[in-house]
Amino acid sequence: MLYHYRFGAVHLGLWGGAALVLGTGPAWAQKVEGQGADATVLVVGTRDKQALDTPNATGSRLGLTPLETPASIASVDGDTIRARGDLSIVEATTRAPGIASVANPGNGGTALSARGFSGQGSVLQLIDGVRLFPAAGTITFPTDPWMVERIDVLSGPASVLYGQGALGGAVNVVMRKPTAQTHGQAEIGYGAQDNVRAAAGIGGPLGETLGYRVDASYRRSDGYVDRGHSDSVALSGTLKWTPSPMFAVTVRGDHGDQRPIGYFGTPLIDGRLDLRVRDRNYNVGDGRMRFRDDRASVQIDWTPSAVISLSNIAYYLTSDRFWRNLETYCWVAASGSCAGGSTGTPGTIRRSSNYGIRHDQTQWGDQASVTWRTGLAPGIANALVVGGEANLVRFTHENDFGSDAQVDAVDPFVFDPGRFLDTQGIAPRYRTRTTALAVFAEDRVTLGAKWSVIGGFRYEENQVRRWAIAYPGGTRTDSFVFEKTFRNATWRAGVVYQPVPTLSLYAQYATGVDPLGTLTTVSTGQVAFSNARGHQVEAGAKWLFLGGRGSATLAAYRIVKTGLLAQRTLSSPVEQVGQRSAQGIEAAVSVDLPRGFGIDANGTVLDARFDDFRSSGVDYTGRTPPNVPETLGNLWLRWDASAKVQARAGLRYVGPRFSDNGNVFRIPGYATVDGTLSYTLSPRLALDLRVYNLFDKAYAVTAYGDQQWLLGRPRALDMGIRAAF
Repeated sequence: MLYHYRFGAVHLGLWGGAALVLGTGPAWAQKVEGQGADATVLVVGTRDKQALDTPNATGSRLGLTPLETPASIASVDGDTIRARGDLSIVEATTRAPGIASVANPGNGGTALSARGFSGQGSVLQLIDGVRLFPAAGTITFPTDPWMVERIDVLSGPASVLYGQGALGGAVNVVMRKPTAQTHGQAEIGYGAQDNVRAAAGIGGPLGETLGYRVDASYRRSDGYVDRGHSDSVALSGTLKWTPSPMFAVTVRGDHGDQRPIGYFGTPLIDGRLDLRVRDRNYNVGDGRMRFRDDRASVQIDWTPSAVISLSNIAYYLTSDRFWRNLETYCWVAASGSCAGGSTGTPGTIRRSSNYGIRHDQTQWGDQASVTWRTGLAPGIANALVVGGEANLVRFTHENDFGSDAQVDAVDPFVFDPGRFLDTQGIAPRYRTRTTALAVFAEDRVTLGAKWSVIGGFRYEENQVRRWAIAYPGGTRTDSFVFEKTFRNATWRAGVVYQPVPTLSLYAQYATGVDPLGTLTTVSTGQVAFSNARGHQVEAGAKWLFLGGRGSATLAAYRIVKTGLLAQRTLSSPVEQVGQRSAQGIEAAVSVDLPRGFGIDANGTVLDARFDDFRSSGVDYTGRTPPNVPETLGNLWLRWDASAKVQARAGLRYVGPRFSDNGNVFRIPGYATVDGTLSYTLSPRLALDLRVYNLFDKAYAVTAYGDQQWLLGRPRALDMGIRAAF
């Protein structure tokens, strides 16, 4: 299509410039080396960065620090992510308080759970503060942690900042940026399952007004199940022009190309996980997935005075996603039946659901804001930001859902995976056009050195138009189906009290909005209804202690979501009357101890339930919503044994969950232990030895169906070399 060609030209130009920058990198590195040996030394043994007193734009557009913000904000530093050995952005994000993975192949391997709500429609994902619009519940970019400067997690309703689809929270992936001095990093590693990774990046100045950053990463693995090959490439390039301290233009290009593992889960045998099939892959032999994403952005920041500042970012994103797999598997019991009511040959695995799908998605957007900072009276100051944004998303869904069904039975242990059956062909079946317009404002009044009051408001209109695509007589025909406009207003208000600069006590009330499914692919069955609405009450404390060597946070909250679709009886109409809620406590602590020891820990306990929900004549009131663990915890211990040796050990705990509304199918909780030992071979070279899942725990990350579990990686040993230059 024409827009693919236009972006291809832009993309080629960006990468041509990145290649030129990369080519000049070593000369600049040599120049910096001559200025001081510590400019590019790889340091092993520094403490994880504390962020409570550092401005963070994810929780507020006013550039407040977490101590000044009446909300829960957690940050995971990129250097820490890479030192721990996290293999994906999802894996790194779930180290934050209260976050769990519900990633599966259908949602792009990126979906999360937060504060009792899960999925792409409740936990929003952003890149550098700009929201991503999921299509059919799917987001596939970004995924590679090499590109990350840090990951911010804003827990609780974030709709007042970023719009619909954020009642559980928002995750902002902040990408690496140009630096004032030239620094380069590289790593290469090899591990179990033929896991190979290689990555490199460099950034710094190109003269007095121009800075750059380029990164490249490659990963491949044979996987931990049969036919489990996967590979990915990630590229990025950034140029930042700063002709004066008051004005900056940043141009960025990103590219991702993934071929994820074609694994849709392991079927339970007689209702339990049979370790004899732990490494079996029941997909067809020619199953395939591929996700390609390209993004370009231009950001302009102008601060004409200390009173006023302006910012504008425009972006363009294309996503091409493809699936062709046999996705559903169930064990046929002695009675001849299996999960879902289907039947088959006893003692076999019944395979079904031959789905071929392609997503063609294009997203444009622009976001602008202006900020005023003024004094109102002695000891009283005001900061106000006002802005707006516009987004356009075009999406085409291709599938082969009219194909003959592929159903067979295979031996659980030894079988021919066979080939994918498609008697129709994958072709466009419907398309949508979504426009999202919004205006927003946020204001903070400081009342002396200890008190501040913060409020925010957002109004947005989201219009979705849908066309059905048919092929009468072999000729494509697009038929208009419906147009729906959703109008939402959200707000929050909070107060912060700081008795001393390093301690803050806060409380806030916030509202949010979630779509009934996915905004860009709203269906004919949902178009008669409005978005679901919610609100949260939260109170907490944040504390920096030991001269900044320690930090602690504590938050208690209750979220209520109304407007669920419910059906009182089998014969009654569908109504938007249901309600669900979640209430809980989150805590985190990070401390640098004497003799090189350090600890990072967080934990969450919550109670999530349906307060009023009936579907198909079944009352689910009092049950726990699916894909929501009610206990979570992370613990990292660090020991800087010397200037050359560092050891890390990490414990991850995820409590039990359910895969269905009725809480019949329970997914057990699990705990895994990871570890890293690092040794510096020279001031610029370090060796890493990592072990994942030390005790080889067999566990389910999430479910793909009630009795089909997506298993986590078994025990694996990995060796790598990191370099700095």
